[in-house]
Amino acid sequence: MRVADGFRQLGRMLLVIVLAGLLGATMVRLAPGYGVDERDLGVHQSAEARAAREAKLSAEGNAFQFYVAWMQRLMHGDLGVSRSLERPVATLLRERISVTLRYAAVGLVAAWVTAFVLALASLSPRMQGVDWIASTANGLLLCLPTALVALLLFLISGPPAIAIALVLLPQFYFFLRAELRQAAQAPHLLLARAKGLSSWRVLVWHLLPAAVPSVTALAGLSIALAFGAAVPIESFGDVPGIGQLTWQAALSRDLPLLTSLLLVLTAATLTANGIAEGVVRWWTGSAQ
Repeated sequence: MRVADGFRQLGRMLLVIVLAGLLGATMVRLAPGYGVDERDLGVHQSAEARAAREAKLSAEGNAFQFYVAWMQRLMHGDLGVSRSLERPVATLLRERISVTLRYAAVGLVAAWVTAFVLALASLSPRMQGVDWIASTANGLLLCLPTALVALLLFLISGPPAIAIALVLLPQFYFFLRAELRQAAQAPHLLLARAKGLSSWRVLVWHLLPAAVPSVTALAGLSIALAFGAAVPIESFGDVPGIGQLTWQAALSRDLPLLTSLLLVLTAATLTANGIAEGVVRWWTGSAQ
């Protein structure tokens, strides 16, 4: 049964990825400004170059037909050619994905560790001052747009990973703070304290295990959150990663490139969520 459930889940993931790509291609095709290229305004542009671009646009005229043809090429490992950058999409992804993964990984780890330490400190009655300062600072960070955080870090030459961490930190902090406080009020934890168990033992053996399922679920979603933060951060900081590539593709309405990026992001998010769901099932099963 577990093997059958795994195949069904994999089938659902593939279906969602395919439908997400089709929806994304349709939205890009119907977006205002599609088909407009600033290079067409150049007086020195050759007739051959203009005719070649018009031929590419005509091939993308019907979003469904374009997507079916694109999926057929994908089966052979061909992601197409970027219309704006005039380079193979697979090459662009290989060159840039490692940059984004490195900064996103460092930013995620920094945000999770900082949020976890601050959320734990908020549970102690002796750390109310730290809790007030952390809540105020994270509340202010939560009000700042990601683009503004990226611009401020760019002005002081801060690393992109820190910018990603600052964007994600308040979201993780308030979630962890609420989850840990709710878990701390569970009846079995109150009983453990009443029996005189040490705070460290209550934390390690009772409090943290109770928060594992909800924290794991957020960890799966944090992949998409980190990528969303990387788009403006890499664009403002001129970082040659996937985020900057997505911004450039969106501005130029680059249908082949945007479709590929959407499928990569969807597949990564669903994979992370699937792993998180598996961990939660294993954890709750072993706890029972």
